[in-house]
Formats: sequence, structure tokens, C-alpha cells
Amino acid sequence: MITFIISITVLLLGYFLYSAFLERIEGADPDRETPAFKMKDGVDYVPLPCWKTFLIQLLNIAGLGPIFGAIAGAMWGPVAFLWIVLGTVFAGGVHDYFSGMLSIRYNGLSINEITGIFLGNGVKQFMRAFTVFLMVLVGAVFIMGPAGILEGMTREYLTMTFWVWIVFGYYVIATLLPIDKIIGRIYPVFGLALLFMAGGLITALLIKGYRIPELTFSNFRNFHVDPGKFPVFPMMFISIACGAISGFHSTQSPLMARCITNEKLGRRVFYGAMISEGIIALIWAAIGMSFYGGAGPLNEVMTAQKGNAAYLVNEISNSLLGKVGGILAILGVVAAPITSGDTAFRSARLIVADFLKVRQGPILNRLYICIPLFLVGFLITRMDFAVIWRYFAWSNQTLAMIVLWTITIYLLQSGRIFWVTLIPAFFMTAVCVSYILFAPEGFSLPGTISHTVGIVAAVTALAAFLIYKQKLEKTVPGFG
Repeated sequence: MITFIISITVLLLGYFLYSAFLERIEGADPDRETPAFKMKDGVDYVPLPCWKTFLIQLLNIAGLGPIFGAIAGAMWGPVAFLWIVLGTVFAGGVHDYFSGMLSIRYNGLSINEITGIFLGNGVKQFMRAFTVFLMVLVGAVFIMGPAGILEGMTREYLTMTFWVWIVFGYYVIATLLPIDKIIGRIYPVFGLALLFMAGGLITALLIKGYRIPELTFSNFRNFHVDPGKFPVFPMMFISIACGAISGFHSTQSPLMARCITNEKLGRRVFYGAMISEGIIALIWAAIGMSFYGGAGPLNEVMTAQKGNAAYLVNEISNSLLGKVGGILAILGVVAAPITSGDTAFRSARLIVADFLKVRQGPILNRLYICIPLFLVGFLITRMDFAVIWRYFAWSNQTLAMIVLWTITIYLLQSGRIFWVTLIPAFFMTAVCVSYILFAPEGFSLPGTISHTVGIVAAVTALAAFLIYKQKLEKTVPGFG
């Protein structure tokens, strides 16, 4: 329990202290006109109050990651707490805040276009394709995940296919309509449900006397059922994505960058939503280990269920909160991926629209872009969910790595403190390269080779950055 309390405290201190430091670095100006007013179009650029933008941002970024990912991450044991806390404060929150503020600076521009500004046209072209692919992948994952949970609640009379079509139909409507018609109205309700779910479950857990494992020197190790195939580095840092750092968030931030009414609200909306998601992930990791009596028993259940975290979500919610409370909690869990999936497709539409320079006012223009995106997304839902999830997780963290390097170049060029993103960019480079070389869905190379190449790749990226910095100091008058 002490570890859990300390973890929550550090997350809150991260918001009140570290994000204030980041805000000073960024130089948020309350008097500068935001894109919500400058480019108001009644579809995507719509001024919204802060409480709405916060809850929408939270729902946009809080998909299955802080729930399914945190439960899967708890299989490594209490060490998962460490990554959730430090990752959220020093990597995820930093990534989300600066990517959101950069989008505000560039009139709500999509993250792939922003990377092109700072990393060059080649990277921009790659990012356009990569980001759209990731968004469609996210949309497909976040159709199948909630459909699976809903099937578990209605197994006797409604099938998985039925729920897939229901969720898919909602995505089509939410993606096409102006942001204030559906997203702006129901997301705040879903956001409150998500927060109720997390608070209700952890309260019930503590009242019923479950013991949350502590992180001590003796259990600072890998508890995974197959530690050889699943070492902490890099596997855990990919599995716990949205609850610590997630590239997907940078694709969602432009949605709210187009709705925020004051630059000073960026800290609350972007960094604050990430801290909230970190708390949700921390709660689910704690519940996963505590409910089953430790990381070992949790591994046994996950292995028996073939990694199906939806089964655990249903069992835990119904056991801790009873039938009615369990249903409400599960609906909160379902709301998270559904509300991330629809904005994933919405982001894909906006990315393609930015690239093709197609105005999104006329609904026919939106349809022309959305139809092929939804077709590809539906085809992906026909694939094995476990395989899709693993590729999503790696693609997600790889995007975070690229965005962190983009922000680092931005901070360098503007003469600001850049180590706040340089350090997590370096670390995530080592993680992502090591993972794709080591993982079974990658190249399945031995750990020694994978880790060595991953570290070399990170050092090479750092060296390239330092060379670029030195070049700026020599060629730009007054720089440095």
C-alpha cells in the first residue's frame, strides 16, 4: 500500500511541479489567439470550455492501453509501478504537453506535418503513411476490444459480430459529424464514467482488504511466467504504453489544439490528462496483482485466458462492485476504447485532409476520405486480435520516439531547454529498436544482440543530434 500511495503522490507532484516547469520552457501566452478562434469552421475548429477539452482529451487518449496494457504489464510484478510513474511524469506527460502546444502553435496541424517541419520532408512523407496506418490500426483494435467486453456481458443472446457492427456504426457517425455534436456532448459523460470506474474499483479493493504488493529490493525482479521470452527490457516498456507514454496521444492532441481557448489551458488539458491516465493505469496494475493474490497468480490467470484481459476486467468489476456497480464499471472500461477509436478515425481523416488540402466543411469531402479508411479498418478486424495488438503496441511507441525527437529539435532551434525531451527520446529509441529485433512479431534475435543494437541505435541518434546542435552553433548567428 505504501508503494501505491507514494506512486500516486509522485504523479500528482509531477503535475503541480514538473508540468509548471515545462510550461515555463514552452512560454505559453494567454493573450495569443488560439486556432479555435483564428480558424473557427464549426466542424473541427470549435471553441470549447476547459472542462470539456480535458475530459475529451482524457477519453481520446485513454483507450485499452491504461487498462489492458496495465493488466498485462502487472505480469512483470511491482516493477510495473515504477515505469507507470516515471514514464508518465518524465516521458508521457512531456510528450503530450509539447505535442499539443506545437499543434496550437501551428494552427492545429497534425503531428505528421509538424514532424516534417523539424525533421525534413522525407520524414514527413513517411509519417503521413505511418500515422494514418496507426490510426486505422487503433480504430480496428478499439472496435474489437470493447466488442469483446460487451460480448462477455451479453454472451447468451448477442454475439461478438453484433457488437462489432454496433461500435463500427457509431465510429462512422462520430467521425463525420462536427466535433461538438457527439464528441463534445457525450465524452464528458463517458469521462466521468471512466473516473468513477477507476475510483470505485480501487476503493472497493481496499475496503475488502486486498493487499497491494510493495516494490522492495527483494521483489525488484521479473515475475513474468516466461521471463526468458519476456524480459523487463524492452517488453514491459512496450506492453505498458498508454499508461506511461504513447505516440497515439500526439495524434489526438491536435483535435483539442483546435478547440482550446487559451494557451495556458494546455498544461491542464494535455499534461493533466496524461497524469489522469497514469493514475488509471496504476490502479489497474495494482488491482490486477492484488485481486489474484500477486503477480504469480495473475500470470496463471492470464496464461489460462490466453492473454484475454477482457475476461479479467469482467471478473474483477463484477466481484468488487457487484452486479450493478460492475456493469457501470465495465461500461466505463468500454467507453475508453470506443472514444479513442472514433477519434483515431477522425484523426486519420484530418491527416489525409491536411495532406490533400481538402476542406472538411462539406460532408461529401469527409465521406470521400472516410470510406476507404473505414473499409481498411473493417478488414483489419477480421485478423487475430493478439497479433494486431502487438503490432499496435510497437507502432505506438515508435511514433512516440519520433515525436520526442521532433520536439527536441524544436526546443533546440528555439533556444529552449531541450534535455526534458532528449532523455526520454534516447530511452525510447533503445526500447523500440530492441523490441522489434527481439520480439517474436519482429526478428526474434537473441536478447544480447537486440539490446546491444538498440543501445547503439540510441547512441547514434544522440550523436546525430549533437552534431546538428554543433552545426547550428557554427552557422546561426547568436545561437547558443
